[in-house]
Amino acid sequence: MRLGVVPSALVLLAATAAALAPSLFSPADPVRGDLAERLLPPGAGHLFGTDELGRDMFARVVHGSAPSLQAAVIAVGIAVIAGSAIGLVAGTARGRLDGLVMRAVEVLLAVPSFLLVLVIVAVLGPGTREVAVGVGVSAAAVFSRIMRAEVIRVRGSGYVEAAAVCGTGRPTVLLTHVLPNAAGPLAALATLELGNAILTVAALGFLGFGAPPPAPEWGSLISAGRPFLASAWWLTTVPGLVIVAVVLAVNHLGHVLRTRSER
Repeated sequence: MRLGVVPSALVLLAATAAALAPSLFSPADPVRGDLAERLLPPGAGHLFGTDELGRDMFARVVHGSAPSLQAAVIAVGIAVIAGSAIGLVAGTARGRLDGLVMRAVEVLLAVPSFLLVLVIVAVLGPGTREVAVGVGVSAAAVFSRIMRAEVIRVRGSGYVEAAAVCGTGRPTVLLTHVLPNAAGPLAALATLELGNAILTVAALGFLGFGAPPPAPEWGSLISAGRPFLASAWWLTTVPGLVIVAVVLAVNHLGHVLRTRSER
């Protein structure tokens, strides 16, 4: 597993750098094209070829990394914050409130996540931020269960009981004992959920719920290339391979973090 850490980290670093500074990778305009160069295959002049309007596909893939990855990162951030807060409340309160909160969490977990995301995005409307909120809300239930389990586990530890005997307040116990112990499992889960979020954001962009055209986005690039599958395979294959590479890299690093947190 360690042999794949370096390549996975390099892929993730390249994707992050492309999202933060796309002009460093491709100075070409991702929106403007030249009809005289439409549907050119990958080559020296255009590394990933051109689309039906003569736009450079490499530039569009590079510039499309920003909205795709930003939406995924925001979604995971929402899931971690909301899920951790719910888990803390449930694990600390216990009793009737704990049962009520966890029943609501189980209802969310029983609903297919992609269906829940579609419902939320349909209510909020299309857009990158709306997609991020929908994906984040759908993933919050998983984080709440992990946080609740960590709260219950740490509450029974000897050092927590000793801190309570010494008069340490509950907020201090949560901040100094519960959260540090829950950081490892939550970080591993967040990395794994980031890969799922990237796929979900791409799927929603494919369905037309992401950034409006002509703004590039990985999912919308695949959708726009569907009519040209027979004549221009690179329009769908290249962004699809980029998504696969990034998701595999994120998932591999997530598995490494999870393995280390379990030791």
